[in-house]
Amino acid sequence: MSNQLATQNSAYLKSAAHQPVHWMPWDAAAFDRARAERKPILLDIGAVWCHWCHVMDGESYEDPAIAELLNRDFVCIKVDRDERPDVDSRYQRAVQALSGQGGWPLTAFLTSDGEVFFGGTYFPPDNNPYGRPGFRRVLMEIARTFREESERVTANARAIREHVVQTLNEAKAGAVGADLVSGAADQIAGLFDVRYGGFGTAPKFPHPAAIEFMLARLYDSRAGGGLEWPRDIVEKTLNGMARGGVRDHLGGGFHRYSVDDGWIVPHFEKMSYDNSELLRAYLSAYQQLGTPLYKEVATGIADWMLAVMADRIHGSFATSQDADVTFGDDGDYWTWTLEECTAELTAEERAVAARVFDIQETGEMHHNPKKNVLWWKQDPAGDDEWPILRRAIKQLKAARDRRKAPFVDRTPYVNWNAMMAGAFLQAGAVLDRPELNELALQVLERIWKEAWDVGGGMSHVLGRPEPRGMLDDNVQAAAAFLDAYEATGDRRWLERALEVMAYCETAHADPAGGYFDIAATNAAAGGTGDIAYLATRAKPVQDAPTPSPNGVAALVLARLWALTDDRQWRERLDRQLGTFAGSARALSLYGATLVRSVDWAVHPVTRIEVAGPRGDGPACAMHLLALQTYRPRKVVIRKIADAPAATVCVDTTCSLPVATPEQLAALLAQ
Repeated sequence: MSNQLATQNSAYLKSAAHQPVHWMPWDAAAFDRARAERKPILLDIGAVWCHWCHVMDGESYEDPAIAELLNRDFVCIKVDRDERPDVDSRYQRAVQALSGQGGWPLTAFLTSDGEVFFGGTYFPPDNNPYGRPGFRRVLMEIARTFREESERVTANARAIREHVVQTLNEAKAGAVGADLVSGAADQIAGLFDVRYGGFGTAPKFPHPAAIEFMLARLYDSRAGGGLEWPRDIVEKTLNGMARGGVRDHLGGGFHRYSVDDGWIVPHFEKMSYDNSELLRAYLSAYQQLGTPLYKEVATGIADWMLAVMADRIHGSFATSQDADVTFGDDGDYWTWTLEECTAELTAEERAVAARVFDIQETGEMHHNPKKNVLWWKQDPAGDDEWPILRRAIKQLKAARDRRKAPFVDRTPYVNWNAMMAGAFLQAGAVLDRPELNELALQVLERIWKEAWDVGGGMSHVLGRPEPRGMLDDNVQAAAAFLDAYEATGDRRWLERALEVMAYCETAHADPAGGYFDIAATNAAAGGTGDIAYLATRAKPVQDAPTPSPNGVAALVLARLWALTDDRQWRERLDRQLGTFAGSARALSLYGATLVRSVDWAVHPVTRIEVAGPRGDGPACAMHLLALQTYRPRKVVIRKIADAPAATVCVDTTCSLPVATPEQLAALLAQ
C-alpha cells in the first residue's frame, strides 16, 4: 500500500507524501481498513507551520525502520489541524486527559472506532535522558498491548471517550452582572508577569483578547476617576512584546510565542490569526493612549501582511509562515551571527545595531550558539544614532530577503481571513490607509460570494465546498461583516451578518443556550460521523488560542443589539451569556473573549451616528473620526442625508447633533 497524501489539498499532508509511512487521510476508508485488518490506528495531527511536527517527521516518519513498524502494525492517518479543527479539538481533549498536555504534533493511538486509548505529543525516535520514551519502544509496546490486552485497551478507550464527551460542552450557567467583569479583571491581574509583562510563565503566549479587555477596564477606571493599574498591565505587556524577539524587528509582525519569560527567543512561525488579534490590540492601545510605538508596531504588522501574506489579485490572506526552511535549522532564516551582520553593515551601523539588538559573538540559539535573535535591548544612545539604526535595519532586511524564505501556506481559511479583514478595517481607519480597507472589503466580498451557502453556512476554505458548517467560520465572518458595515455604512454588510446569524440560530444554536461548534447537518463530515467524538457536538468557550466561537458569537449579538435596537438580539445575548456565565468565572484569562461580551452586556455602550452626503466633506471626516476614537464598547452608524450631522449616545442618553469634526471631537472628549 502506498502513501495516499500526494493528492490532498493540505500543504501539511502533501509535505509527508514522500515519507515511507503508508499514510491515509482522515476518511471512512482508513477506519474500515483498521477494522478489516484488526489493527490500531496511529493518528498524527499537525500543521505545516509546526516546528516540532517537522522534527518528528524528520526523526521518525522518514526513518525506514520506524516506517516498517508502523506499516506492519498500524493503520496510519495524518490530519492537518488547520483543515480539520473539529477533529483536532476533540482528540486534543482525549490526549490531554491521558497525558496532562496537548499541542502539536498530536500523536494518538485509536481503536478502529476512533476512540483514543493512548497518546502524547512529540516522541523522540529513541529514549532520551529527560525521561521521554522513544517512539520505537512506544510503537512496539502499543502494538503488543493491542494484540494481547484487548480488554484493557477497550476499557481505557471507553473511559477516555466518556471524559471527552462530557467536557466538550463547556457551558455552565450562572448569573450575569458587573461582578463577572471585575472578578475576571482581578483574576487576569493575578496572572500578570510584573517583571516582563504578559501572563504566566514560559512558554509565554500573547493574549490579545485579555489586552483588549484590560484596555476597557483602563478606560472605565479613568473615566470614573479610579485606579490606573490596568495601564501597567497593558503597557508592560505591549512594550515587552514590541521590544522582544517575539516581534520581527526587520519585517514586521509577530512570531507565535516566546520560549522564555522575557519575550526574547520565539518559536519563529508566524500565524495570521495571532497577527490579526495583535494588530487590533496595538491599534486599540494607540487609539486610547497615543503611544507612537504602538502605531509603529501596528504599521509593521499591516506591512508584513501586505508584503508576504496578502493575495491582492484574488482577495485573500495566507495562513502562516514556517519557522524553518529545512529540517533542523531552527529559525536560521530569522537569526544572525555577528559575522553575518558585519558583512552587511558599515562599522558605524554595526556598532549601533549591536548595542540596540544585543548582537554578540554568542547569541541565544542553542542549536547554533553564534546565532542571535534580534531583540530591542536598549534605545540608540542619542538622536544622531536613530538614522544610523534605520539604515542598519534596512540593510539587514535586504540581506534577509536574499535568503531562501520559509514556506508560506496560502490556504485561505474563512475564519482567519475574516479576522484579518476585520483588523485591516480598523487599521485602515486608525492609520488612515485606505488601501487596507480596499483589500479587507475585497476579501469579505469573496467570502460572501465563494464561501456562503444559505443552507449550509460558511465553508471552511475559500474555493472549496467542504468542509462547511463550522461555527467559527460563521461567527468570524459575521463579526467582520459588521466591521465592514461600520466602516462603509453600506447596509448590505449588516444584512449579510444578520443572515449568517440567522443560520447559526437554526444550525448551531442549542435551545438550552449556547452554540455548537459544528452544524447539526454536518456532524458526519468526512464520512466518519459514527465516531463518537465527532458525533458529539461541542460548545467551546475557551480561547485556545484563537477567540472562542461562542465568545465571538456573543460579541456579534451585542453589536447587533447596539446597531439595530432589535430586542431579539438582546434576548439572544442574555441567553448566550447566561449559558456560560458560570464558566466565565473560572476561565478568566482563557475566556477573555467571553468576558469582553459580558462587558458589553453590563456596561454602557457608545453609539455614534453620522449622517450626511457621501464623498469628501464634514460628514466623511466625522465618520473617520468616529472610527478612530477609542471607546471600549462602541458602534458607528453612517447614514446618507443632505446635511452633515453627528450624535453620540451613551447608554440611553444622547447628545444634540453637531455638524463639524471639531464639534464631534469636543463632544467625544467630554
